[in-house]
Amino acid sequence: MSEQLNKNKIEIIGLMSGTSLDGLDIAHVTFNFKDDEVDFELINYQTVPYSSMVLSQLQIATSLSVPEILILDKQIGSFYANCVNNFIKHYKINKSNITAIASHGQTIFHQPQNGFTYQIGCGSSLALKTEIDVINNFRELDVVAGGQGAPLVPIGDFCLFNKHATSFLNIGGFVNVSYEKNHDIIAYDICPGNLPLNEIVKSLGINYDNNGGIARKGKINFSILEQLQKLEYFHISPPKSLGIEWLEHNYHPLIKKINLIEDKLRTIIEHIAIEISKTLNEEKIDSVFVTGGGVKNKFLIERIGHLFNGELIIPNEEIIDYKEAIIFGFLGACYLRNKTNTLKSVTGAVKDVCSGVFYKSNK
Repeated sequence: MSEQLNKNKIEIIGLMSGTSLDGLDIAHVTFNFKDDEVDFELINYQTVPYSSMVLSQLQIATSLSVPEILILDKQIGSFYANCVNNFIKHYKINKSNITAIASHGQTIFHQPQNGFTYQIGCGSSLALKTEIDVINNFRELDVVAGGQGAPLVPIGDFCLFNKHATSFLNIGGFVNVSYEKNHDIIAYDICPGNLPLNEIVKSLGINYDNNGGIARKGKINFSILEQLQKLEYFHISPPKSLGIEWLEHNYHPLIKKINLIEDKLRTIIEHIAIEISKTLNEEKIDSVFVTGGGVKNKFLIERIGHLFNGELIIPNEEIIDYKEAIIFGFLGACYLRNKTNTLKSVTGAVKDVCSGVFYKSNK
């Protein structure tokens, strides 16, 4: 390990599982560090969906008892390990070249205002069963330092993709933005994204509204839209971040007042587009690099494009789908180099930190 850490080339496997529960994104990436610059190569990539049993547990995780959550933590860690082992076998990757696995884990609780954030996906299980060192728990140190523990992606945006645009938007379970202001990187969650949309269409036996086709048929409930816009979160200054608990207590109760599914979806789409465009326009952003599953919702992108004054830049599908897994690989590489991977200007912490927890594989 010490020999590898002295090198400017780090080969790593990044793992990302977002709040929308689409599955585990795996990115096999090489990072080349030179002076203050870094280049990367995405070598192999894959998304592994959760089994129905694991998915059902994750969907109710916030209501599980402590022992049940600890059991689920081990199950998810073992699931990650099996996915990585199969990934390495399938792509014939030389395991000895892999410096580490950098894993985001699955967020169960995110309450920085109460001093904690919690992601499951047992690092010990992952390290033992893959025989590869693991870095995870990237958020906790920042929260301890008084930060939001989120978003973590912006440092990767500006180090890896800054040639493409002046700002970055990721439409995942939640929507987050990052841009530079007064020589600082500013980033935060703007609003909910895919999470409430996907939750609504589950009653139709589908996982998502393909291209926003159902939403396109609906009508905006302007009364509910106005109430959504008045929610306190949308009027407080960053740093700020959203979690599932906020959705359950603040967002869902309003959406439930709308009767028709297509009207619920249409109202949410409009709200997302309004909040995104308002943020971008107020900051006078002229171009934004857009990634995340929400990019594939054509209707949503149409609405954002209609309201935003600048240019939406949409990359190739591999970057859309795997940018966050790539960036968590980058955060892991920064950890291994003992370099900052979490920015106080983004999270509100008292200082920049090198965040993460290391698990030795004992191979």
